[in-house]
Amino acid sequence: MANAKMTQFWDRLPPIPDDKPVLIAGPTASGKSALALKIAETFGGVIVNADASQVYDCWRVISARPSAEEEARAPHLLYGHVPYDQDYSTGHWLREVKPLLSGGKRPIIVGGTGLYFSALTEGMADIPATPTKVRAAADQLDLATLIDGVDAKTLAGIDTRNRARVQRAWEVQQATGRSLRDWQADTPPPVLNPQDAVPIVFDVDKEWLLDRIRRRFDLMLESGALEEVEAMRNRYDASLPSFKAIGVPELVAYLEGRITLDDARERATISTRQFAKRQRTWFRARMRNWIRADLSK
Repeated sequence: MANAKMTQFWDRLPPIPDDKPVLIAGPTASGKSALALKIAETFGGVIVNADASQVYDCWRVISARPSAEEEARAPHLLYGHVPYDQDYSTGHWLREVKPLLSGGKRPIIVGGTGLYFSALTEGMADIPATPTKVRAAADQLDLATLIDGVDAKTLAGIDTRNRARVQRAWEVQQATGRSLRDWQADTPPPVLNPQDAVPIVFDVDKEWLLDRIRRRFDLMLESGALEEVEAMRNRYDASLPSFKAIGVPELVAYLEGRITLDDARERATISTRQFAKRQRTWFRARMRNWIRADLSK
């Protein structure tokens, strides 16, 4: 962040009381992590990851995790702590975050995974874990077949273009005999009420964000993203969530000689742009009462 713009942005933020957690949500590449670090250094606290790709130990560069230098400036938790082949769900994340809310240091929870924030501030149904056999069966089905196996009420509440969301609904229905919608109707109270926190959501200019996205992949390549993916290539498994991080399938395809580096860059940029659009839609729909923040102005 440029110093002058950061100062102007900082002056527009609400008061940050010592006794309240801070929540910072927003689309990829919007400047969330920089704000979290600034708050931690100014007011104190521990930065807690709320990004599904940044939990894996194999991806620092490709997932845009804070650098080692940034991590040295303030405590960081739930970054890079999950092996690449380990199951890690929203439920896992929520269970790890709960004790941090009363752990002494004020948590500054930052990331772009909307489901994490919704589970934290809206509550999360206690759905049993999906058996391995059901997950394996779902992995073999195409999106249309998965959609056919989900009830209409559940489909009406999810993005049916998002395979992960549809597959989750299919798995729940197959494994439990109840629809995801029914489970969600039994959701317990939230762990954290937004009124008891400082909830900030980034809502930035679309063109400003697209420009940052276009430049970001080149910066990742300069910082070692290609070498990071090469180090994991012999373990690559497209069905694992860790390997679905944007940029990983594209760079694997390049390393295997199936596309050029320019093609990989273009595909990763398009995927990031589409992902950011879905994030913006989610945050605007689900976080209407959060404090809006815009670094692009």
